Amino acid sequence: MGFAQAFKLALKSLAGSKLRAFLTMLGIIIGVGSVIILVSLMQGMTGEVTSMFEDMGTNTLTVNVTGRGSSRTVDVDDMYELYEENTDVFMGMSPTVSITGAVKTSTDSDSFDATAVSGVSEQYAQINGYALQDGRFISYADLEARSKVAVVGTYVANMLGGDAVGQTIKVNGNALTVVGVLEEQDDSTEGSADDCIYLPYTTASKLTFGEISTYTFATWDSSLNTQGTTLIDNALYEVFENEDYYTISDMQEMVDSMEEMTSMMTMVLVGIAGISLLVGGIGIMNIMLVSVTERTREIGIRKSLGAKKKDIMRQFVIEAGTTSALGGLIGIAFGAAVAVALGQLIGINAEPSLSAIGLSFGVSVFIGVFFGFMPANKAAKLNPIDALRYD
Repeated sequence: MGFAQAFKLALKSLAGSKLRAFLTMLGIIIGVGSVIILVSLMQGMTGEVTSMFEDMGTNTLTVNVTGRGSSRTVDVDDMYELYEENTDVFMGMSPTVSITGAVKTSTDSDSFDATAVSGVSEQYAQINGYALQDGRFISYADLEARSKVAVVGTYVANMLGGDAVGQTIKVNGNALTVVGVLEEQDDSTEGSADDCIYLPYTTASKLTFGEISTYTFATWDSSLNTQGTTLIDNALYEVFENEDYYTISDMQEMVDSMEEMTSMMTMVLVGIAGISLLVGGIGIMNIMLVSVTERTREIGIRKSLGAKKKDIMRQFVIEAGTTSALGGLIGIAFGAAVAVALGQLIGINAEPSLSAIGLSFGVSVFIGVFFGFMPANKAAKLNPIDALRYD
């Protein structure tokens, strides 16, 4: 018996008992569907988080100098000197000062409760890839003069009436003149990336009466992050002789760690979902054993007509493989539909990948063939005389 003929007999057998065939496939359907849903959702979530990190710049290094308990210090001039000595590695550097407090319009009619206010240098826009919708960004002259100017996001600009350049906004009671509006980064809603205000770090430092302790370095490419981290680490260790006085955060390293963590979580979830495939395989084996018993006389007749052991075995293995393959196809369709629907519901792109589909389908066929081997072997070993006498 050839493969094509055995495949046709398998389809005929499944069509003859549709309900039993469906119940036999159910474990495979659930297992394959679960694998595709979980992998798709995890990949979608990983993509969203990775995109968020990439928006912040994977080539950036954030340096925080605490220096608490040390008699030695590092100031802005020292960090600028480090940057200027290594311009082959660093594309830009900006001291960063975060300001907390009340943000209001010039008339105090509107307040901004979630607006992020930061003091930065003239290179900050280039470091983060920001473009301007209107006006200009902070200039070196603003830093030198400690000018009370600000660049705002589109949410703040909209709250100021749209034409924000030239208007005044208050930060902790200090009036700042808006000189620029950034292009939309997110969705221009409260608390989004567009709900922000940037002013010269020299001005911010004066307003907060604090020392500057945070610096953002940008390398020319994320492949230079390790080299940049080493340069900064060596320079700061030479000053403090203790790594506890500073921290260096590599954005690309954080992305890699996050992707590694989500990959491990995906493997664990797929392993749990794979239990359904194992249960489905056992179900196929049980039904095939029942099928062998029901078709004992048929097997005896075929053997008496010259069918060999390998022909009988091929027939039942192909039938088991066909059952699991059809279950796998239904599971793929089910899993893909649910994954896309759930992705849209929670706002992520959860389209099933070809690798997940191929892997789950291949495993489903393998399980069907593997668990179908024992019933097929039992059928192939039947004595034709005993099989013909079976009632």
